[in-house]
Amino acid sequence: MKNTAPVKPVRVVLADDHDLVRSGIKALLSMVENVEVIAEARNGAELVQLAGDLLPDIVMTDISMPVMDGITAIAEIHSTHPQVRLLVLSMYDTVDFVKRAVANGACGYLMKDAPPFELEQAIRSVMATGSYFSPSIAQRLLQPSEPTINDELTDRQIEILKLIAQGRASKEIAYELGLSPKTVDVHRTRIMERLHLSDIASLTLYAVRKGLIKP
Repeated sequence: MKNTAPVKPVRVVLADDHDLVRSGIKALLSMVENVEVIAEARNGAELVQLAGDLLPDIVMTDISMPVMDGITAIAEIHSTHPQVRLLVLSMYDTVDFVKRAVANGACGYLMKDAPPFELEQAIRSVMATGSYFSPSIAQRLLQPSEPTINDELTDRQIEILKLIAQGRASKEIAYELGLSPKTVDVHRTRIMERLHLSDIASLTLYAVRKGLIKP
């Protein structure tokens, strides 16, 4: 009789800052054959640490998380452990978000409102072909799109815009980023000029639309 070696399970690290969401995804993955959630993270910093310690086959992560966002975590993991496959699971379906995720190392993008069977489909596809994009995301990527936030702003300006949209004052932003309040004000003015916006409310709406902050 021919012996068949046991199939190694696909080892997944899951990251989401909402316990209920994370538990639900873990429960769904537990029903997928040969897939094992080996660790969970509540924020990007925890995710980077776990990915480095455990070297999973797949990291499945949300984007909007405290301490460190998912995009930054993806970039750090990809730069130090490029063999780890990085799959985004998000509520944001903007092309801008998808392009930023891919540019930083993500190999797939799955919507949180996708049917449960798509979780397995995404994992199998990422392991077999190296990529997976929800059908709705793939369709959006094929359509002409508006400029991405990275086309319009520098990394520093994006960082400052996010803090402005969170309601932070110039002095707070300056302290956090190691800048002078005057430099922050100059950046704010240039951001408004580049985006053709005239007030903080408009900047905040732009940040929400681009997925920098939650609505």
